[in-house]
Amino acid sequence: MDRTSVNSWEDKEFQEAVKALGRKKLVVCALWTEVCLCFPALDLLKEGYEVYTIVDAVGGTSRLAHETALRRMEQAGVRLTSVTQYICELQRDWNRKETVPVFFQGLLDNGSFFVETLKEK
Repeated sequence: MDRTSVNSWEDKEFQEAVKALGRKKLVVCALWTEVCLCFPALDLLKEGYEVYTIVDAVGGTSRLAHETALRRMEQAGVRLTSVTQYICELQRDWNRKETVPVFFQGLLDNGSFFVETLKEK
């Protein structure tokens, strides 16, 4: 979505799109941890959402900025996870053979993994 604000939650179209999902649990990522991720994540918490973020799928302008933003979000209630942990949580059981190739491809693609791929399989 094209917008000018650094906090996506302050954009009316973005808010409407998120609310239209009808979900209260969200997994969010962004470009910069300390701005593009932290600001909307904190606002989403205030709005009553359960917010998760994948810490190794986002980066800060520095290691210190990234780590500080993660601590700030975690202290506020954002739940932190990693790519591997998240996709293992989705996979749950190796007997779900139809999603195993997608699981491994997600790991091979440097952690570039999209839940929609699982839904398609």
